[in-house]
Amino acid sequence: MSNPDELLRIEGIRKTFPGVVALDGVDFDLRRGEVHVLLGENGAGKSTLIKMLSGAYTPDAGRILAGGEEVRIAGAQDSERLGIATIYQEFNLVPDLTVAENIFLGRQPRRFGMIDRKTMEAEAAVLLERVGVSVSPRARVRELGIARLQMVEIAKALSLNARVLIMDEPTAVLTSEEVEKLFAIVRRLREDGVGIVFITHHLEEIAALGDRVTVIRDGRSVGQVPASTPEDELVRLMVGRSIEQQYPRTRPETGEALLRVEGLTRDGVFHDVSFEVRAGEVVGIAGLVGAGRTEVVRAVFGADPYDEGTVEVAGSALRRHDVNAAMEAGIGLVPEDRKGQGLVLDASVEENLGLVTLRSATRAGLVDLKGQRAAAARIAEQLGVRMAGLGQHVRTLSGGNQQKVVIGKWLLADTRVLILDEPTRGIDVGAKVEIYQLVNELTAAGAAVLMISSDLPEVLGMSDRVLVMAQGRIAGELAAEQATQDAVMALAVGTPSPSDPDSDPDKTDKEAPRGR
Repeated sequence: MSNPDELLRIEGIRKTFPGVVALDGVDFDLRRGEVHVLLGENGAGKSTLIKMLSGAYTPDAGRILAGGEEVRIAGAQDSERLGIATIYQEFNLVPDLTVAENIFLGRQPRRFGMIDRKTMEAEAAVLLERVGVSVSPRARVRELGIARLQMVEIAKALSLNARVLIMDEPTAVLTSEEVEKLFAIVRRLREDGVGIVFITHHLEEIAALGDRVTVIRDGRSVGQVPASTPEDELVRLMVGRSIEQQYPRTRPETGEALLRVEGLTRDGVFHDVSFEVRAGEVVGIAGLVGAGRTEVVRAVFGADPYDEGTVEVAGSALRRHDVNAAMEAGIGLVPEDRKGQGLVLDASVEENLGLVTLRSATRAGLVDLKGQRAAAARIAEQLGVRMAGLGQHVRTLSGGNQQKVVIGKWLLADTRVLILDEPTRGIDVGAKVEIYQLVNELTAAGAAVLMISSDLPEVLGMSDRVLVMAQGRIAGELAAEQATQDAVMALAVGTPSPSDPDSDPDKTDKEAPRGR
Protein backbone atom coordinates (compact mmCIF):
# COMPACT_ATOMS: atom_id res chain seq x y z
CA MET A 1 0.00 0.00 0.00
CA SER A 2 1.46 3.36 -1.00
CA ASN A 3 2.23 6.09 1.52
CA PRO A 4 -0.19 9.04 0.99
CA ASP A 5 2.64 11.45 1.87
CA GLU A 6 4.98 9.98 -0.70
CA LEU A 7 5.49 12.38 -3.60
CA LEU A 8 8.15 10.52 -5.52
CA ARG A 9 9.81 7.11 -5.58
CA ILE A 10 12.71 5.82 -7.66
CA GLU A 11 13.38 2.08 -7.81
CA GLY A 12 16.40 0.34 -9.31
CA ILE A 13 17.27 3.15 -11.74
CA ARG A 14 20.08 2.36 -14.16
CA LYS A 15 21.65 4.65 -16.78
CA THR A 16 24.66 4.08 -18.99
CA PHE A 17 26.56 6.24 -21.45
CA PRO A 18 29.26 5.06 -23.87
CA GLY A 19 31.99 3.63 -21.69
CA VAL A 20 30.37 4.78 -18.42
CA VAL A 21 27.80 3.30 -16.03
CA ALA A 22 26.42 6.48 -14.47
CA LEU A 23 23.72 4.84 -12.32
CA ASP A 24 23.53 1.19 -11.40
CA GLY A 25 20.54 0.52 -9.18
CA VAL A 26 19.55 3.68 -7.31
CA ASP A 27 16.61 3.76 -4.90
CA PHE A 28 15.23 6.99 -3.51
CA ASP A 29 11.94 8.38 -2.19
CA LEU A 30 10.63 11.80 -1.25
CA ARG A 31 7.78 12.65 1.11
CA ARG A 32 5.54 15.65 1.37
CA GLY A 33 7.00 18.43 3.54
CA GLU A 34 10.54 17.04 3.90
CA VAL A 35 14.03 18.01 2.86
CA HIS A 36 15.74 14.89 1.55
CA VAL A 37 19.47 15.41 1.05
CA LEU A 38 21.16 13.64 -1.86
CA LEU A 39 24.82 13.19 -0.94
CA GLY A 40 27.74 11.82 -2.90
CA GLU A 41 31.15 12.53 -4.36
CA ASN A 42 31.56 14.39 -7.62
CA GLY A 43 30.85 11.84 -10.34
CA ALA A 44 28.77 9.59 -8.05
CA GLY A 45 25.68 10.00 -10.25
CA LYS A 46 23.69 12.75 -8.52
CA SER A 47 23.50 15.00 -11.59
CA THR A 48 22.43 12.10 -13.81
CA LEU A 49 19.65 11.25 -11.37
CA ILE A 50 18.22 14.75 -11.20
CA LYS A 51 18.44 15.09 -14.99
CA MET A 52 16.19 12.04 -15.23
CA LEU A 53 13.67 13.68 -12.94
CA SER A 54 13.79 16.88 -15.02
CA GLY A 55 13.34 14.99 -18.30
CA ALA A 56 16.81 15.53 -19.75
CA TYR A 57 17.61 11.78 -19.62
CA THR A 58 15.46 8.67 -19.58
CA PRO A 59 16.45 5.58 -17.56
CA ASP A 60 17.65 2.37 -19.20
CA ALA A 61 16.10 0.29 -16.41
CA GLY A 62 14.12 0.76 -13.21
CA ARG A 63 11.04 2.87 -12.65
CA ILE A 64 9.88 6.25 -11.38
CA LEU A 65 6.63 6.63 -9.42
CA ALA A 66 4.80 9.88 -8.66
CA GLY A 67 1.93 9.76 -6.21
CA GLY A 68 2.11 5.97 -6.24
CA GLU A 69 1.69 5.71 -10.03
CA GLU A 70 4.47 4.67 -12.41
CA VAL A 71 5.32 7.54 -14.76
CA ARG A 72 7.55 8.19 -17.76
CA ILE A 73 9.45 11.48 -17.83
CA ALA A 74 10.53 11.97 -21.44
CA GLY A 75 11.02 15.74 -21.38
CA ALA A 76 10.70 18.97 -19.43
CA GLN A 77 6.95 19.17 -20.06
CA ASP A 78 6.40 15.77 -18.43
CA SER A 79 8.43 16.91 -15.43
CA GLU A 80 6.46 20.17 -15.10
CA ARG A 81 3.14 18.32 -15.47
CA LEU A 82 4.12 16.12 -12.52
CA GLY A 83 4.95 19.18 -10.42
CA ILE A 84 8.74 18.67 -10.48
CA ALA A 85 10.93 21.78 -10.74
CA THR A 86 14.74 21.78 -10.82
CA ILE A 87 17.15 24.58 -9.93
CA TYR A 88 20.59 23.80 -11.33
CA GLN A 89 23.96 25.20 -10.24
CA GLU A 90 24.05 27.15 -13.53
CA PHE A 91 20.91 29.23 -13.49
CA ASN A 92 18.46 28.71 -16.33
CA LEU A 93 17.61 32.41 -16.78
CA VAL A 94 17.77 34.77 -19.77
CA PRO A 95 19.92 37.78 -18.76
CA ASP A 96 18.30 40.36 -21.06
CA LEU A 97 14.72 39.57 -20.02
CA THR A 98 13.02 40.98 -16.95
CA VAL A 99 12.44 39.02 -13.75
CA ALA A 100 8.74 38.60 -14.58
CA GLU A 101 9.51 37.49 -18.15
CA ASN A 102 11.92 34.87 -16.83
CA ILE A 103 9.47 33.55 -14.23
CA PHE A 104 6.74 33.04 -16.82
CA LEU A 105 8.91 32.32 -19.87
CA GLY A 106 6.84 30.33 -22.36
CA ARG A 107 3.76 30.58 -20.11
CA GLN A 108 3.03 34.32 -20.18
CA PRO A 109 -0.56 35.27 -19.31
CA ARG A 110 -2.37 36.66 -22.35
CA ARG A 111 -5.27 38.98 -23.00
CA PHE A 112 -6.83 39.32 -26.45
CA GLY A 113 -3.90 37.33 -27.87
CA MET A 114 -1.28 39.73 -26.44
CA ILE A 115 0.97 39.22 -23.43
CA ASP A 116 -0.76 40.70 -20.40
CA ARG A 117 2.24 42.40 -18.79
CA LYS A 118 0.26 43.95 -15.97
CA THR A 119 -1.06 40.57 -14.80
CA MET A 120 2.33 38.89 -15.35
CA GLU A 121 4.16 41.46 -13.26
CA ALA A 122 1.52 41.39 -10.53
CA GLU A 123 1.70 37.60 -10.27
CA ALA A 124 5.51 37.76 -10.30
CA ALA A 125 5.43 40.28 -7.45
CA VAL A 126 3.33 37.88 -5.36
CA LEU A 127 5.79 35.05 -5.98
CA LEU A 128 8.80 37.24 -5.20
CA GLU A 129 7.18 38.33 -1.94
CA ARG A 130 6.54 34.68 -1.08
CA VAL A 131 10.26 33.88 -1.37
CA GLY A 132 11.14 37.02 0.55
CA VAL A 133 13.20 38.88 -2.06
CA SER A 134 12.88 42.61 -2.63
CA VAL A 135 13.31 43.04 -6.37
CA SER A 136 11.18 44.66 -9.05
CA PRO A 137 9.47 42.28 -11.51
CA ARG A 138 10.61 44.74 -14.19
CA ALA A 139 14.32 44.50 -13.29
CA ARG A 140 16.60 42.94 -15.88
CA VAL A 141 18.04 39.64 -14.67
CA ARG A 142 21.57 40.67 -15.68
CA GLU A 143 21.38 43.42 -13.03
CA LEU A 144 20.91 40.95 -10.15
CA GLY A 145 23.48 39.35 -7.88
CA ILE A 146 23.83 35.61 -7.32
CA ALA A 147 21.59 35.46 -4.25
CA ARG A 148 18.71 37.24 -5.98
CA LEU A 149 19.11 35.06 -9.07
CA GLN A 150 18.67 32.07 -6.78
CA MET A 151 15.44 33.51 -5.40
CA VAL A 152 14.12 34.25 -8.92
CA GLU A 153 14.72 30.60 -9.80
CA ILE A 154 12.74 29.53 -6.73
CA ALA A 155 9.92 31.94 -7.64
CA LYS A 156 9.91 30.45 -11.15
CA ALA A 157 9.59 26.96 -9.65
CA LEU A 158 6.69 28.10 -7.46
CA SER A 159 4.95 29.55 -10.51
CA LEU A 160 4.77 25.97 -11.82
CA ASN A 161 2.93 24.91 -8.64
CA ALA A 162 5.82 22.57 -7.95
CA ARG A 163 5.21 19.83 -5.43
CA VAL A 164 8.79 18.60 -5.79
CA LEU A 165 11.67 21.11 -5.81
CA ILE A 166 15.16 19.86 -6.67
CA MET A 167 17.98 22.19 -5.58
CA ASP A 168 21.45 21.39 -6.95
CA GLU A 169 24.21 22.99 -4.84
CA PRO A 170 22.09 26.09 -4.11
CA THR A 171 24.51 27.47 -1.49
CA ALA A 172 27.76 27.01 -3.42
CA VAL A 173 28.27 30.71 -4.18
CA LEU A 174 26.28 32.30 -1.34
CA THR A 175 27.60 34.09 1.73
CA SER A 176 26.61 32.99 5.24
CA GLU A 177 23.86 35.59 5.47
CA GLU A 178 22.46 34.65 2.06
CA VAL A 179 22.50 30.98 3.04
CA GLU A 180 20.41 31.73 6.13
CA LYS A 181 17.85 33.58 4.00
CA LEU A 182 17.70 30.65 1.59
CA PHE A 183 17.26 28.19 4.46
CA ALA A 184 14.36 30.26 5.82
CA ILE A 185 12.63 30.01 2.42
CA VAL A 186 13.26 26.27 2.21
CA ARG A 187 11.76 25.79 5.67
CA ARG A 188 8.64 27.77 4.65
CA LEU A 189 8.26 25.63 1.53
CA ARG A 190 8.59 22.50 3.67
CA GLU A 191 5.82 23.79 5.93
CA ASP A 192 3.68 24.30 2.82
CA GLY A 193 4.07 20.61 1.98
CA VAL A 194 6.63 20.91 -0.80
CA GLY A 195 9.08 18.01 -1.00
CA ILE A 196 12.66 19.21 -1.51
CA VAL A 197 15.59 17.26 -2.90
CA PHE A 198 18.65 19.13 -1.62
CA ILE A 199 22.13 18.47 -3.02
CA THR A 200 25.09 19.90 -1.13
CA HIS A 201 28.76 19.27 -0.41
CA HIS A 202 28.64 21.35 2.80
CA LEU A 203 28.11 18.67 5.43
CA GLU A 204 27.21 21.14 8.19
CA GLU A 205 24.12 22.15 6.17
CA ILE A 206 22.65 18.65 6.36
CA ALA A 207 21.79 18.62 10.06
CA ALA A 208 20.73 22.28 9.92
CA LEU A 209 18.15 21.74 7.18
CA GLY A 210 17.63 18.11 6.22
CA ASP A 211 15.31 15.35 7.41
CA ARG A 212 16.79 12.32 5.66
CA VAL A 213 19.93 11.61 3.62
CA THR A 214 20.41 9.19 0.74
CA VAL A 215 24.07 8.55 -0.07
CA ILE A 216 25.12 7.62 -3.62
CA ARG A 217 28.53 6.12 -4.35
CA ASP A 218 29.75 4.96 -7.75
CA GLY A 219 26.25 5.10 -9.21
CA ARG A 220 24.60 3.08 -6.42
CA SER A 221 22.57 4.12 -3.39
CA VAL A 222 24.61 2.81 -0.44
CA GLY A 223 22.56 4.03 2.48
CA GLN A 224 19.67 6.10 3.77
CA VAL A 225 20.23 7.70 7.17
CA PRO A 226 18.77 10.49 9.34
CA ALA A 227 20.10 14.00 8.74
CA SER A 228 21.40 13.96 12.33
CA THR A 229 23.99 11.30 11.38
CA PRO A 230 27.51 12.44 12.43
CA GLU A 231 29.58 14.01 9.66
CA ASP A 232 32.37 11.44 9.86
CA GLU A 233 29.85 8.65 9.22
CA LEU A 234 28.41 10.57 6.25
CA VAL A 235 31.93 10.94 4.86
CA ARG A 236 32.60 7.22 5.32
CA LEU A 237 29.39 6.33 3.45
CA MET A 238 30.14 8.85 0.71
CA VAL A 239 33.76 7.99 -0.08
CA GLY A 240 33.91 4.41 1.20
CA ARG A 241 36.63 5.15 3.72
CA SER A 242 37.31 7.31 6.76
CA ILE A 243 39.08 10.63 6.25
CA GLU A 244 41.18 11.15 9.34
CA GLN A 245 42.34 14.67 8.58
CA GLN A 246 40.20 17.15 6.69
CA TYR A 247 43.05 19.64 6.14
CA PRO A 248 46.20 17.50 5.80
CA ARG A 249 48.71 20.34 5.45
CA THR A 250 52.38 19.41 5.70
CA ARG A 251 54.86 22.27 5.96
CA PRO A 252 58.22 21.81 4.23
CA GLU A 253 61.15 24.16 4.68
CA THR A 254 60.61 27.42 2.80
CA GLY A 255 63.10 28.81 0.30
CA GLU A 256 63.52 31.98 -1.73
CA ALA A 257 60.67 34.35 -2.50
CA LEU A 258 59.24 33.10 -5.82
CA LEU A 259 56.51 35.75 -6.01
CA ARG A 260 56.94 39.32 -4.78
CA VAL A 261 54.21 41.95 -5.20
CA GLU A 262 55.00 45.58 -4.29
CA GLY A 263 52.58 48.50 -4.11
CA LEU A 264 50.03 47.03 -6.52
CA THR A 265 47.29 49.61 -7.11
CA ARG A 266 44.28 49.87 -9.36
CA ASP A 267 42.21 52.98 -8.87
CA GLY A 268 38.96 52.25 -7.05
CA VAL A 269 39.62 48.50 -6.77
CA PHE A 270 42.75 47.82 -4.68
CA HIS A 271 45.50 50.01 -3.24
CA ASP A 272 49.15 49.54 -2.24
CA VAL A 273 49.00 45.75 -2.02
CA SER A 274 52.36 44.18 -1.12
CA PHE A 275 53.24 40.60 -0.19
CA GLU A 276 55.51 37.71 -1.07
CA VAL A 277 55.18 33.94 -1.36
CA ARG A 278 58.22 31.74 -0.82
CA ALA A 279 59.11 28.37 -2.29
CA GLY A 280 57.43 25.59 -0.30
CA GLU A 281 54.84 27.96 1.17
CA VAL A 282 51.05 28.27 1.01
CA VAL A 283 49.85 31.83 1.58
CA GLY A 284 46.11 32.23 2.00
CA ILE A 285 44.15 35.39 1.25
CA ALA A 286 40.98 35.88 3.29
CA GLY A 287 38.48 38.70 3.42
CA LEU A 288 34.88 39.70 2.94
CA VAL A 289 33.06 39.51 -0.36
CA GLY A 290 34.14 42.54 -2.40
CA ALA A 291 37.47 43.01 -0.58
CA GLY A 292 39.40 42.81 -3.86
CA ARG A 293 41.04 39.40 -3.46
CA THR A 294 40.22 38.02 -6.92
CA GLU A 295 40.98 41.35 -8.58
CA VAL A 296 44.49 41.39 -7.07
CA VAL A 297 45.45 37.87 -8.17
CA ARG A 298 44.04 38.44 -11.67
CA ALA A 299 46.25 41.53 -11.91
CA VAL A 300 49.25 39.51 -10.70
CA PHE A 301 48.55 36.96 -13.44
CA GLY A 302 48.24 39.69 -16.06
CA ALA A 303 44.56 39.05 -16.79
CA ASP A 304 43.53 42.50 -15.48
CA PRO A 305 45.39 45.82 -15.63
CA TYR A 306 46.80 47.81 -12.70
CA ASP A 307 47.99 51.40 -12.44
CA GLU A 308 51.01 51.20 -10.14
CA GLY A 309 53.29 48.66 -8.51
CA THR A 310 55.45 45.71 -9.56
CA VAL A 311 55.19 41.93 -9.76
CA GLU A 312 58.37 39.84 -9.63
CA VAL A 313 58.87 36.11 -10.12
CA ALA A 314 62.16 34.76 -8.73
CA GLY A 315 63.58 38.27 -8.76
CA SER A 316 62.61 39.17 -12.34
CA ALA A 317 59.99 41.85 -12.98
CA LEU A 318 56.94 40.91 -15.06
CA ARG A 319 55.42 43.06 -17.78
CA ARG A 320 52.07 44.28 -16.55
CA HIS A 321 48.82 43.06 -18.12
CA ASP A 322 50.61 40.28 -20.02
CA VAL A 323 49.30 36.76 -19.38
CA ASN A 324 51.85 35.17 -21.70
CA ALA A 325 54.70 36.78 -19.76
CA ALA A 326 53.22 35.48 -16.50
CA MET A 327 52.91 31.95 -17.84
CA GLU A 328 56.43 31.99 -19.27
CA ALA A 329 57.69 33.09 -15.84
CA GLY A 330 55.95 30.09 -14.26
CA ILE A 331 52.72 31.56 -12.85
CA GLY A 332 49.50 29.58 -13.17
CA LEU A 333 45.97 30.67 -12.23
CA VAL A 334 43.09 28.36 -11.34
CA PRO A 335 40.16 30.84 -11.55
CA GLU A 336 37.09 30.83 -9.33
CA ASP A 337 34.87 30.36 -12.40
CA ARG A 338 36.29 27.11 -13.72
CA LYS A 339 33.65 26.69 -16.43
CA GLY A 340 33.71 30.24 -17.74
CA GLN A 341 37.43 30.97 -17.43
CA GLY A 342 39.34 27.76 -16.75
CA LEU A 343 38.07 25.28 -19.35
CA VAL A 344 37.01 24.91 -22.97
CA LEU A 345 33.87 22.94 -22.18
CA ASP A 346 33.29 21.46 -25.63
CA ALA A 347 36.92 20.33 -25.96
CA SER A 348 38.19 16.99 -24.68
CA VAL A 349 40.02 16.24 -21.44
CA GLU A 350 43.21 15.77 -23.47
CA GLU A 351 42.82 19.09 -25.28
CA ASN A 352 42.13 20.99 -22.05
CA LEU A 353 45.10 19.46 -20.26
CA GLY A 354 47.34 20.50 -23.15
CA LEU A 355 46.17 24.11 -23.46
CA VAL A 356 49.04 25.70 -21.53
CA THR A 357 51.79 23.55 -23.08
CA LEU A 358 50.47 23.77 -26.65
CA ARG A 359 52.98 26.45 -27.68
CA SER A 360 56.00 24.65 -26.22
CA ALA A 361 54.88 21.39 -27.87
CA THR A 362 54.78 23.00 -31.32
CA ARG A 363 57.73 22.72 -33.69
CA ALA A 364 57.73 24.22 -37.19
CA GLY A 365 54.00 24.74 -36.94
CA LEU A 366 53.30 21.11 -35.97
CA VAL A 367 52.06 20.00 -32.57
CA ASP A 368 53.62 16.93 -30.95
CA LEU A 369 50.24 15.23 -30.51
CA LYS A 370 51.75 11.95 -29.33
CA GLY A 371 53.75 13.70 -26.64
CA GLN A 372 50.78 15.81 -25.58
CA ARG A 373 48.57 12.73 -25.34
CA ALA A 374 51.12 10.84 -23.24
CA ALA A 375 51.55 13.79 -20.89
CA ALA A 376 47.77 14.24 -20.56
CA ALA A 377 47.33 10.53 -19.78
CA ARG A 378 50.04 10.69 -17.12
CA ILE A 379 48.61 13.72 -15.32
CA ALA A 380 45.01 12.46 -15.56
CA GLU A 381 46.08 9.22 -13.90
CA GLN A 382 48.10 11.08 -11.27
CA LEU A 383 45.12 13.26 -10.36
CA GLY A 384 42.61 10.40 -10.52
CA VAL A 385 40.34 12.10 -13.06
CA ARG A 386 37.22 9.96 -13.39
CA MET A 387 36.40 9.83 -17.10
CA ALA A 388 35.51 7.48 -19.93
CA GLY A 389 38.75 8.42 -21.69
CA LEU A 390 40.94 11.35 -22.69
CA GLY A 391 38.56 12.07 -25.57
CA GLN A 392 35.59 12.73 -23.27
CA HIS A 393 34.29 16.31 -23.43
CA VAL A 394 35.10 18.23 -20.27
CA ARG A 395 31.52 19.54 -20.15
CA THR A 396 30.31 16.05 -19.23
CA LEU A 397 32.66 15.63 -16.24
CA SER A 398 31.58 16.26 -12.67
CA GLY A 399 32.62 19.51 -11.00
CA GLY A 400 35.42 17.91 -9.00
CA ASN A 401 36.89 16.22 -12.04
CA GLN A 402 36.65 19.46 -14.05
CA GLN A 403 38.63 21.17 -11.29
CA LYS A 404 41.29 18.47 -11.46
CA VAL A 405 41.64 19.13 -15.20
CA VAL A 406 42.05 22.88 -14.58
CA ILE A 407 44.80 22.21 -12.04
CA GLY A 408 46.33 19.47 -14.20
CA LYS A 409 47.05 21.76 -17.14
CA TRP A 410 49.24 23.92 -14.87
CA LEU A 411 51.04 20.88 -13.48
CA LEU A 412 51.98 19.90 -17.03
CA ALA A 413 53.48 23.36 -17.49
CA ASP A 414 55.83 22.92 -14.48
CA THR A 415 54.28 25.93 -12.77
CA ARG A 416 56.43 27.50 -10.04
CA VAL A 417 53.76 29.79 -8.58
CA LEU A 418 50.21 28.43 -8.57
CA ILE A 419 47.34 30.79 -7.72
CA LEU A 420 44.21 28.96 -6.53
CA ASP A 421 41.03 31.07 -6.44
CA GLU A 422 38.25 29.20 -4.59
CA PRO A 423 39.90 25.85 -5.43
CA THR A 424 37.31 23.58 -3.77
CA ARG A 425 34.04 25.42 -4.42
CA GLY A 426 31.35 22.90 -5.33
CA ILE A 427 33.61 19.92 -4.65
CA ASP A 428 32.91 17.03 -2.30
CA VAL A 429 34.97 16.34 0.79
CA GLY A 430 36.88 13.43 -0.74
CA ALA A 431 37.97 15.45 -3.78
CA LYS A 432 38.89 18.36 -1.50
CA VAL A 433 41.35 16.23 0.42
CA GLU A 434 42.85 15.02 -2.87
CA ILE A 435 43.40 18.65 -3.93
CA TYR A 436 44.93 19.49 -0.54
CA GLN A 437 47.33 16.57 -0.92
CA LEU A 438 48.23 17.88 -4.35
CA VAL A 439 49.03 21.27 -2.79
CA ASN A 440 51.32 19.46 -0.36
CA GLU A 441 53.10 17.72 -3.25
CA LEU A 442 53.58 21.02 -5.07
CA THR A 443 55.08 22.82 -2.09
CA ALA A 444 57.24 19.80 -1.20
CA ALA A 445 58.67 20.06 -4.72
CA GLY A 446 59.52 23.73 -4.14
CA ALA A 447 56.55 25.48 -5.72
CA ALA A 448 54.75 28.42 -4.10
CA VAL A 449 50.95 28.48 -3.70
CA LEU A 450 48.74 31.54 -3.26
CA MET A 451 45.22 30.51 -2.25
CA ILE A 452 42.01 32.52 -2.04
CA SER A 453 39.04 30.94 -0.32
CA SER A 454 35.79 32.13 1.22
CA ASP A 455 35.82 28.96 3.35
CA LEU A 456 37.64 30.19 6.47
CA PRO A 457 38.43 26.74 7.91
CA GLU A 458 40.05 25.88 4.56
CA VAL A 459 42.22 29.00 4.65
CA LEU A 460 43.20 28.37 8.26
CA GLY A 461 43.79 24.65 7.77
CA MET A 462 45.95 24.86 4.62
CA SER A 463 47.85 28.16 4.90
CA ASP A 464 51.28 28.78 6.41
CA ARG A 465 50.46 32.49 6.54
CA VAL A 466 47.16 34.31 6.05
CA LEU A 467 46.81 37.74 4.45
CA VAL A 468 43.53 39.47 5.26
CA MET A 469 42.13 42.00 2.79
CA ALA A 470 39.60 44.71 3.59
CA GLN A 471 38.36 47.36 1.16
CA GLY A 472 41.06 46.69 -1.40
CA ARG A 473 44.00 46.75 1.05
CA ILE A 474 46.03 44.25 3.05
CA ALA A 475 44.58 44.77 6.52
CA GLY A 476 47.00 42.43 8.22
CA GLU A 477 49.04 39.24 8.14
CA LEU A 478 48.69 36.29 10.50
CA ALA A 479 51.09 33.39 11.03
CA ALA A 480 49.51 29.94 11.07
CA GLU A 481 49.62 29.73 14.88
CA GLN A 482 47.92 33.16 15.21
CA ALA A 483 45.26 32.64 12.56
CA THR A 484 41.83 31.97 14.03
CA GLN A 485 38.39 32.76 12.63
CA ASP A 486 37.98 35.57 15.15
CA ALA A 487 41.39 37.07 14.31
CA VAL A 488 40.69 36.96 10.57
CA MET A 489 37.23 38.50 10.92
CA ALA A 490 38.52 41.24 13.20
CA LEU A 491 40.89 42.32 10.44
CA ALA A 492 38.37 41.76 7.65
CA VAL A 493 35.74 44.10 9.14
CA GLY A 494 38.23 46.74 10.28
CA THR A 495 37.28 50.28 9.24
CA PRO A 496 40.01 52.46 7.70
CA SER A 497 40.96 55.71 9.37
CA PRO A 498 38.62 58.66 8.57
CA SER A 499 41.72 60.58 7.48
CA ASP A 500 42.38 58.04 4.73
CA PRO A 501 41.45 59.81 1.48
CA ASP A 502 40.68 56.49 -0.21
CA SER A 503 38.32 55.25 2.49
CA ASP A 504 34.69 54.85 1.57
CA PRO A 505 32.53 53.08 4.15
CA ASP A 506 29.78 52.61 1.58
CA LYS A 507 32.07 50.23 -0.34
CA THR A 508 32.36 47.78 2.56
CA ASP A 509 30.55 44.50 1.89
CA LYS A 510 29.59 43.18 5.31
CA GLU A 511 28.80 39.68 4.05
CA ALA A 512 31.00 37.25 5.95
CA PRO A 513 32.84 34.43 4.23
CA ARG A 514 31.52 30.95 4.87
CA GLY A 515 32.69 29.57 8.22
CA ARG A 516 32.37 25.82 7.96
